[in-house]
Amino acid sequence: MRRSTIESLSNPLIKRMRLLREKRHRRAEGLFLAEGLRIATEAREAGILPQWLFLGPEGDAHPLAAALAADTLAAGGEVIDTSGPILSKLSGKDNPQTVVGIYAEPQTALADLDRDAAAIWLVAERLRDPGNLGTMLRTGDAVGAGGLILLDESTDPYAVEAVRASMGAIFTQKLVVARWAEFLPWLRQGPGQLVATWLGDDTEDYQAVHYTAPTFILTGNESQGMPPEYAEAADVRVKMPMMGKADSLNAAVATAVMAYEVLNQRRNQ
Repeated sequence: MRRSTIESLSNPLIKRMRLLREKRHRRAEGLFLAEGLRIATEAREAGILPQWLFLGPEGDAHPLAAALAADTLAAGGEVIDTSGPILSKLSGKDNPQTVVGIYAEPQTALADLDRDAAAIWLVAERLRDPGNLGTMLRTGDAVGAGGLILLDESTDPYAVEAVRASMGAIFTQKLVVARWAEFLPWLRQGPGQLVATWLGDDTEDYQAVHYTAPTFILTGNESQGMPPEYAEAADVRVKMPMMGKADSLNAAVATAVMAYEVLNQRRNQ
């Protein structure tokens, strides 16, 4: 365990860590960056501590920051006292928060998931917007979902924007990246109702369906929806009534509406 001070923007560690804002460097390092005391505290409460913890000028004056620093050191991590400009360099924000943590990127596969651990699982196909991804993780946390399965060419879940939008749920939800060709056979090897949000003709009202656990809620790409063959492979296809001129909901909003409908059915049983 080690505590040190870095005041130079040209420090090699700072140069290395700031590159984590780029996907290829995150992949190469197996690390990602999370900014803010709230997010870092969520991680700590989930039993996850940073390998490096950067603290701004106010240091660990806040009790939660002090506890985070102490636990990071006890776990063998490094705590670094630094300046506002360096935190800005790391986070890419003009007004950074006072805590930046560098975490190991989890390597979770479909085979690692216990589908019976939760009644709800979220599945997103070609999700492109990091804000939507973060919101889906927050929704999953809120409804007690087991996690989020990202299919095909989805946005990087460990991008700074996605981590920030998750508000800490990146640490409380299982997260798997897979291909459709891997996911469907895995799903059919055990229990699981696949529910597709679909705008086709052969759909049912989302409140008219009986959902069985575990329920896998499949949401398609933000602009194109999901491929017809994905919807056809689902156990049920549902849609929500649209009373105005818009013909669809934002992907993250639709996922949240569906997740709470499934949750409410279980609560009312």
